[in-house]
Amino acid sequence: MARRTGRRPGNPDTREAILAAARSTFAERGFDGASIRAIAAAAGVDPALVHHYFGSKDKLFLAAMNAPADPAEVVPTVLAGDPGRIGERLIRAFLSVWDSPAGTPALALLRSAVSNEWTARLLREFLTTQVLRRVLDHLDVDPTESPLRGSLVASQLFGLAMARYVLQLEPVATAAPETLVGAVGPTVQRYLTAPLDG
Repeated sequence: MARRTGRRPGNPDTREAILAAARSTFAERGFDGASIRAIAAAAGVDPALVHHYFGSKDKLFLAAMNAPADPAEVVPTVLAGDPGRIGERLIRAFLSVWDSPAGTPALALLRSAVSNEWTARLLREFLTTQVLRRVLDHLDVDPTESPLRGSLVASQLFGLAMARYVLQLEPVATAAPETLVGAVGPTVQRYLTAPLDG
């Protein structure tokens, strides 16, 4: 009888223990403060096992929060092209995720974040470290302004998601995506690149 090749299936209990420890650690320490070593210790496993299951801290974070999309795949399309139109491309990419089947878990995550501080922390970390930091690092902005700029952009993204998908506020709820790109994109662009004073 021939042996099967390839990676052996892992223990689902171990994988779930790692995910539970990751959720707790990321929520408590944030993305930057959490380490694979700390997550492994909380799960009672060797750090190599965390890498075996998830590969990297970024991938573990996405799995821990059941992220609707991988920013490493979406953000490059936002950054490609005229820097003066990143706001429009960011809104277009945001809506394309939310209007796709991935929007269902995203909506559940947003609803949970409204009433659950733990989920709110994870969602905040996801948006700031996985999306907005990548966008702001690409732009030539004063690093001391990045936190405020990122928060202002987040206010537009979360506000748009709440109005369109949770409250279903008309006509935003049924507006064509390009209508919203044209309306909201310039505001996001201003938050990203325009002077903040006055």
